[in-house]
Amino acid sequence: MGDEDGAVLGPGDIGVARLGRRATLVQFSTAFCQPCRGTRGVLRRVSAMVEGVLHVEVDAEDNLELVRRLGVAATPTVLVLDARGRIVRRATGMPRTSDVIAALGEVL
Repeated sequence: MGDEDGAVLGPGDIGVARLGRRATLVQFSTAFCQPCRGTRGVLRRVSAMVEGVLHVEVDAEDNLELVRRLGVAATPTVLVLDARGRIVRRATGMPRTSDVIAALGEVL
């Protein structure tokens, strides 16, 4: 998972009432993206294992303005946000569980 420039996303940007208490995993997906399904499973498992971590899936096709603003060029793209919504990590493609946990370790 790569480093990010520290941009900030609020709950309204990603369609939720509030961000995760400790961190938020934001997944950009499209309907026919096969790796997105596997990514969804990995992020759901990790968010269930780590208290205070929320997984949010954003439909890239329905949120083109946000996709353009963030420079999302492929799906799945995963952003790791800290508790304040600052983007601290970014990865494209299906992540390994260990990589997601390591990225969260930097945030938590």
